Amino acid sequence: MLQTAEFWVALAFVAFFALIFWKGVPTLIGKALDSRADAIRKELEEARKLKDDAEKLLADYEKRRKAAAGEAEAIISQAKEEATALAAETRNGLKESLERRTRLAEDKIARAETQAAADVRAAAVEAAVAAAERLLGSKLDTAKAGGLIDQSIRELKTKLG
Repeated sequence: MLQTAEFWVALAFVAFFALIFWKGVPTLIGKALDSRADAIRKELEEARKLKDDAEKLLADYEKRRKAAAGEAEAIISQAKEEATALAAETRNGLKESLERRTRLAEDKIARAETQAAADVRAAAVEAAVAAAERLLGSKLDTAKAGGLIDQSIRELKTKLG
């Protein structure tokens, strides 16, 4: 029995395990595994906390994005309203300006027509006076002409006065 290899292998095996148990290797291995399990557990908890924080941040950023999108829509809507109001105001201003210029042009045309009529009347009066002078000059003698002129001046004073 002492001479068989199996005996010596078995003895070495038992001695090896006895040495391992005597040095407390299983407790060291258990402690190492427990500390490793604790470290893994802590890492998992930290990972959960980080995940929760990331989800909170994501939700917060999503809220901010939605708020920013809403604010952008409000700004765009306000800009459209202001542009519409400005366009309407510009149209009204242009319309008023055109109406004012039309009125001024019409007034100027009316004044020009009045002036032209007055000029035509004055030219007609001058032509009539010249024709009357020639007619009267050829048919009236000086005494009668002076009497007619004096009478005309008196009538003119009463009509103008």
